[in-house]
Amino acid sequence: MKTKRIYIDQTNPDLKLLAEAADLLHSGEVVAFPTETVYGLGANALDARACAKIFEIKGRPPDNPLIVHVSNRTIADTVIASWNEAAEICMRTFWPGPLTLVLPKKALVPAVVTGGLETVAIRMPRHPVALALIELTGLPIAAPSANISGKPSPTSGEHVWQDLQGRIKLIIDAGRCQVGLESTVLDLSGQIPTILRPGGVTREELQKVLGEVEVDQPAPRQAPKAPGMKYRHYAPNGELLLILGPSERVIARILTETRKAQANSQKVAILCTAESAPLLESGRPDLLFVLGSQKLPEEVGVNLFQGLRLCDEQGIEVILAEGVEESGLGMAIMNRLQKAAGQKIIRV
Repeated sequence: MKTKRIYIDQTNPDLKLLAEAADLLHSGEVVAFPTETVYGLGANALDARACAKIFEIKGRPPDNPLIVHVSNRTIADTVIASWNEAAEICMRTFWPGPLTLVLPKKALVPAVVTGGLETVAIRMPRHPVALALIELTGLPIAAPSANISGKPSPTSGEHVWQDLQGRIKLIIDAGRCQVGLESTVLDLSGQIPTILRPGGVTREELQKVLGEVEVDQPAPRQAPKAPGMKYRHYAPNGELLLILGPSERVIARILTETRKAQANSQKVAILCTAESAPLLESGRPDLLFVLGSQKLPEEVGVNLFQGLRLCDEQGIEVILAEGVEESGLGMAIMNRLQKAAGQKIIRV
């Protein structure tokens, strides 16, 4: 299959360029498009066959639910059976933005979208191109990240091209994503709002408007209610070791592990904060990638997947990652690093 790549200005989307994508979505095809979090691989959420193509293209497990993207309340009402007060508050406060809500679904939403559950995950993206595309189609668009399943999520059109060239008909390229981490998934179908996946909206922000908010700890055999809960995600090709503890001990251990990898003639990368980078340069890794400042977790978030993908591009065999404080956006960053490491965590 030949893949077409359309370049578009995200500040002023050209609707004529997006019309081709809208036609493809209406005809049951899939299209890659940008959101403020990561790039999505979209299909008409009401077309079971179209959505099944997403799973085939990505190699995605069939019980892993998709997020449905909307541009207005009218489209949202086509998939949601009932809204509660917490959902109304979240929509007013955080939409459009990186917050996905899990609510009871209408019968016309195919089981392939929800993983067979009676709930559906829905959000309104903040990206002008995503909103314009959804508005142009008038459809709810089901879309997971536009990458091969399990690999680092795509935060640029180039990442999508690397993964999906030849697998889909169209990629809409609007440059880099602004957030760089997937949306927060909040389950509002139970008594207490529960975060199923941390992301661009923090627990602290949700607590300010909702009060009590829990963080889910899924049982091993439980069917996942949201993407990213069950399977290994965000994994680079090389082995990733996540180093946690006081800064001085973390730096010392990273340098030790670097020497160990070099002694085995392995290519090694260090992913670290700006504060630690000057002390880690002495290890002379093949790649030293600065994620951002400890004081600016949004920098770390937007650069994380880019760093993991750069490791793959350079054939890195061992990746040593410095952890961050697990509060605010740090919860989402640590969630992605832990999954990328496959729980290979060293505490010092």
